[in-house]
Amino acid sequence: MEFFRIRRDIPFMRHALVFNAISFLTFALAVFFIFHRGLHFSIEFTGGSVIEVQYAQPADINKVRTAVESLKQGEVQVQNFGTSRDVLIRLPLREGVKQADLVSQVYGALCKAEGAQLVTQAADKGPAQVCQAAGGAQPVVLQRSEFVGPQVGDELAHDGALALGVTVLGIMIYLAIRFEWKFAVAGIIANLHDVVIILGFFAFFQWEFSLSVLAAVLAVLGYSVNESVVIFDRIRETFRKFRKLNTPEVIDHAITSTTSRTIITHGSTQMMVLGMLLFGGPTLHYFALALTIGILFGIYSSVFVAAAIAMWLGVKREDLVKASKKDIDPNDPHAGAVV
Repeated sequence: MEFFRIRRDIPFMRHALVFNAISFLTFALAVFFIFHRGLHFSIEFTGGSVIEVQYAQPADINKVRTAVESLKQGEVQVQNFGTSRDVLIRLPLREGVKQADLVSQVYGALCKAEGAQLVTQAADKGPAQVCQAAGGAQPVVLQRSEFVGPQVGDELAHDGALALGVTVLGIMIYLAIRFEWKFAVAGIIANLHDVVIILGFFAFFQWEFSLSVLAAVLAVLGYSVNESVVIFDRIRETFRKFRKLNTPEVIDHAITSTTSRTIITHGSTQMMVLGMLLFGGPTLHYFALALTIGILFGIYSSVFVAAAIAMWLGVKREDLVKASKKDIDPNDPHAGAVV
C-alpha cells in the first residue's frame, strides 16, 4: 500500500557527507553528556525501598503520589500492578533513614490521605500498625515492604548492558548472513547511533533511566534495524534490476521507492507512541519518550547513516547479486535505466 509514488529518484547520497557530519556531531554531543552528566538511574539500579499497599477501592494514583511526595523523600515511583486496587511505591535510598521508619511514614501519609489514622494492634509477630477509619474499616492495607540494596542495582545494570550487547551481536550476525558484512557494519553503527542519542537525551535532561526505558532502548534497536533491512533489501533488488546504475544511484532509488512505506509505518507507530506519551501518565512517560526519540532518529539513521556508510564501505553489485543472465529480463524496456 502506498500513499504516493515518487517518479524521480531523490539524490540522497549527494548530500550524504553533510547528513553524516550532522549525525557525528549529534553523536559526539550525546557521548559527551553521557560521560559528563551521567544517567539519572532509577531505584531499580540505585537501590531503595519498595512498598506494596492494597486499597479497598480502586486507587487514585495521583492522590497516592501526592501523599508520598509530601514526605519529601526524593523522587518516587508510584504505579498500579496486578489490579487497580494494588499500588507499588518505590523510594530512593536516604542516608540516616531507617527502613521501618520510612515505611511507617509512607503508610501514615497514605492513611491520612484517606481520612483515616494509624493504630497499633496486637499481631502474631508483635504489634503492627493498621490504617483504620470510622467503623473499623481499613481503606489501605500494607501488603509488604522490602529494601533493595545497590548491589542488586549493579546486577541489573550489568544484565542490561549484557542484553544490549547480545542484541547488537545478534543483529550484526543476521545482517551479515542475509546481506553482506558491509551492510552488517553499516546497520549496527546506525542502530548504535540511535541508542547513544537516546541515552544522550536522558543524560542532558537528567530524565530518570529505569528498566522500562531500557526496554524501550532494546525495542528501538529492533525497530530501527527493521527499517534498515527494508532499505538494504530494496538496494539488493535494485542492483539486480538496474545494471547500469552506479552504487549511489542504486541507493537513491532504493530509498526513494520506500519513502511512502516509511511514512505509513513510522507515522502509524509514532501516533501510538505519542498517545502513550500524552495520556499514559507518569508510569509510561519516560518509556514513551525514549520510543519517540528512537523512532524519529531511527528513520534518520536508516536512511542517511546506514545507507551512506554502506556506500562508503564500497558495497557493489557483485557483493549482493551473483552474475547471471537472469539478473535482467531482456524483454524489459526499462532494464538498465531509472524509471
